[in-house]
Amino acid sequence: MTQATATAPAASDFSRLSRRVRQAGLLDPRPRYYLVRLSVVAGLYLAGVAAFFRRGDSWLQVPLAAYFAIVFAQVALVLHDLAHRQIFRLRQPSETLGRLAGNLGIGLGYGWWMNKHTRHHANPNHEDLDPDVVPDILVWSQEQARDSSGLARLIGGRQASLFYPLLLLEGLNLHVAGVRALRQPWMKHRVLEGALLLAHFALYLGVLAWTLSPGKALAFLAVHQGLFGLYMGCVFAPGHKGMPTLTGDTKLDFLRRQVLTTRNVRGGRFVDIAMGGLNYQIEHHLFPNMPTPNLRRARPIVRAYCRQLRLPYHEVGFVASHVEALRHLHHVGAPLRKETRS
Repeated sequence: MTQATATAPAASDFSRLSRRVRQAGLLDPRPRYYLVRLSVVAGLYLAGVAAFFRRGDSWLQVPLAAYFAIVFAQVALVLHDLAHRQIFRLRQPSETLGRLAGNLGIGLGYGWWMNKHTRHHANPNHEDLDPDVVPDILVWSQEQARDSSGLARLIGGRQASLFYPLLLLEGLNLHVAGVRALRQPWMKHRVLEGALLLAHFALYLGVLAWTLSPGKALAFLAVHQGLFGLYMGCVFAPGHKGMPTLTGDTKLDFLRRQVLTTRNVRGGRFVDIAMGGLNYQIEHHLFPNMPTPNLRRARPIVRAYCRQLRLPYHEVGFVASHVEALRHLHHVGAPLRKETRS
């Protein structure tokens, strides 16, 4: 995909869509849904802990590590909904449960996540403003590839083939990012967040060391954190990777800025559950505090409205979404491959 270029039309386009969605009741809270969802996820977490202690020092803990990767990802998806105040409309309960689920439950810093994800929603796929497309290990445009240095320049030409292996490290990266953010001036409640993160890591590593032999503990750690990172990457990457990117001189209104840079992933109830509703990424970006179960119902309204405005509404299957992302990664690495051959 190329960089998006357009001029900003009347802002009332989004107002009309918002009115239709609100009249359909799709922004109304869904407390029963979230009561069931939170109960199920908490139950799966506690069942995994009980199974871990029952199995003791056994290699049967390795498949349990894969189970925990799925459960941790589901907790992270609940954390995402908390951050958007889909569960509670008030800030205090959202932050309290968010820190307990994120920092203490899975070792993912709530404050860091909030800061990063808020900036992403404000300017999705903007090369200067979206932290998700800031060049780091991977580059997201050919301009970034030409300007890259260090590890990004070394692997940029082959980044498409290295994408999934790198995702195996994403779980550890999420933990490290939360800890590093504690030193940032924008971080609020850093003592509380740091204490909860420290408690998680101490309990997690302490239980592994106390229960398992060193070899089994390392195997559990590798499988759990590797698959957790892979799962998280496969949930979040399809939403924007390979879609048009924006630069500083791009002028788009809110509706077009969100729709043109975002991709939906088709699928049934299984995909809805596995991706936590983020397969309806267009609807989520337009209405971030819309409860997850309402995103599916909002889809036909948004899609029809985009068709009415002749605004591209991009939706593909799960496999196709990853193919498009990999093709984009390969395309933007072309300048570095050319440099290597010359």
